[in-house]
Amino acid sequence: MKRFEKKTVLITGAASGIGFVTAQQFALEGAQVIATDINIDALETVFREDLANGLKIETRRQDVTSKAEWEALVDDVVAKHGHLDVMFSNAGSADFALCEDTSEERWRWVNALNVDSVFFGMQACIRVMKENGGSIINNSSIAGVIGEPLLAAYCATKGAVRTMTKAVAIDCARQGYPIRINSIHPGWTDTALVDNLLAALGDKGTEFANKTVGAVPMGRLGTPIEIARPVLFLASDDASFMTGAELIVDGGYTAA
Repeated sequence: MKRFEKKTVLITGAASGIGFVTAQQFALEGAQVIATDINIDALETVFREDLANGLKIETRRQDVTSKAEWEALVDDVVAKHGHLDVMFSNAGSADFALCEDTSEERWRWVNALNVDSVFFGMQACIRVMKENGGSIINNSSIAGVIGEPLLAAYCATKGAVRTMTKAVAIDCARQGYPIRINSIHPGWTDTALVDNLLAALGDKGTEFANKTVGAVPMGRLGTPIEIARPVLFLASDDASFMTGAELIVDGGYTAA
């Protein structure tokens, strides 16, 4: 029997990168996956082959910054499938900018996308998981553990995800809810998000990339599947005594 057969898994930000690959991996392990993204066209395109091959993946448009959409989606998933077992709160984004150059609009945007979405997601999922149990994994970052240049707003949001995850995990455990909540902290990973950040630096992008890779003891960027596999571990029974934990996956970057 595959690890996630008869399990229902919700993944946000699934149209690319880590979210896309993680959704694939859960489906390959037998899960019924609900993959969401605000870009429904991209979502349907990237999963077209998987759907044709019979993987159990549903695509849904979702604005993760909307509390109402979270509640409606989770209720619909439970109504249709009977239960929600795993939620990977993955959607997020970043801008390269100095603190002094970050507008109020961009500050509020990155906080809504990276922090509000995680909070609303946990609220909605705890409500339906607290009787029968479940696992929530929040995608933070090494930028939630250490400071990174030109990413002050992003670091603030990912630090919030890190400690918020711990606080809610403790609350659930002490309430006797059979819910585990953990955070994963990817290092620099080969995704469209990182490509777009580097492109925004223009001529300095290559220099920044070389310097960053040079600081990774393993000498390279991570790949989305190298983040997806630890997410599946955190969601599985192999991590049954883990809650409020932070799992760093960064090629040794923060240890150096």
